[in-house]
Amino acid sequence: MVKAKSYLYQYKFKGFPKRSDLLIVEDELPEIKDGEFLAEAVYLSVDPYMRPYANNLPTGSTMIGSQIAKITDSKNPNYPVGKYVCGNFGWTTHTITTGNEKNKAKPYILPDFGDLPLSLGLGVLGMPGSTAYFGFLEICKPKEGETVVVSGAAGAVGSLVGQIAKIKGCTVIGIAGSDDKGKWLKEELGFDHFINYKTEDVEKALKAAAPNGVDCYFDNVGGDISSTVIYQMNQFGRISVCGAISSYNNIETARLERPLQMPIISKQLRMEGFVNSRWIDRYLEGIQQNLQWVKEGKLKYRETITEGFENMFDAFTSMLRGKNTGKAIVKV
Repeated sequence: MVKAKSYLYQYKFKGFPKRSDLLIVEDELPEIKDGEFLAEAVYLSVDPYMRPYANNLPTGSTMIGSQIAKITDSKNPNYPVGKYVCGNFGWTTHTITTGNEKNKAKPYILPDFGDLPLSLGLGVLGMPGSTAYFGFLEICKPKEGETVVVSGAAGAVGSLVGQIAKIKGCTVIGIAGSDDKGKWLKEELGFDHFINYKTEDVEKALKAAAPNGVDCYFDNVGGDISSTVIYQMNQFGRISVCGAISSYNNIETARLERPLQMPIISKQLRMEGFVNSRWIDRYLEGIQQNLQWVKEGKLKYRETITEGFENMFDAFTSMLRGKNTGKAIVKV
């Protein structure tokens, strides 16, 4: 009999998540039925979206999240034993599923990554990679020679957006919260400029880095940083709104510090939010292109890996505090 450990969402998050908000339980799983398969978690993802999206999760549910799992038993020919699958199974070690549950994205067999690690299926070759690829290219539509600003630039999505912008011939400015992250962005990923929002005046630093203004802004953080960038944008600039991590832990009380309507009107900006599932029918297109760029050395990545399922909460809160560089992952 297989036993599954899971984190239950016991209490609604209020402010910064507390360890007591989640409860670890262990359950014996039944034998699989026809059409089902059993997946054993190998890598679990921790992502910023989990904090606000958990607000809609019923208490007592398994905490949300995606994972890469190995199929260890199967009575479903579409999911053979021994294959690795990426699915939104949540914070749990074992899952029994048909792969066709209502209101859930269908799990998919991981493509062949060659010699690259499986964990990339949760990063550059998974949801963050797809988010960067489609969210930037489809909404910002960057042109060669334009200036692009990326906030949350050292995270799983932002670090990829900046590199894709470089591939497209743009000047790239990254905003993040430590000089070590800035060094990585500039020296390894090829960003042209870096702004440390914790130690620099963002408005002054941005004027110095982009004296001719900003054409595209990929927004991961919201708040005053984003207001500052938007006020320095050029005519017909484009803004892709991916997240607002600066307000996730006070999302019920957060307020804009500066009104954005005037620069949006006067500079005729286009500002558009998105969720990754918009391009679900083209999902593998993004993964395959990113895989090609990785193999060509044009797209680099970094992972912050925490060992042990019991350390999921620590990895989650560390990510929310911006301690990770690149993709935050837990190895079971």
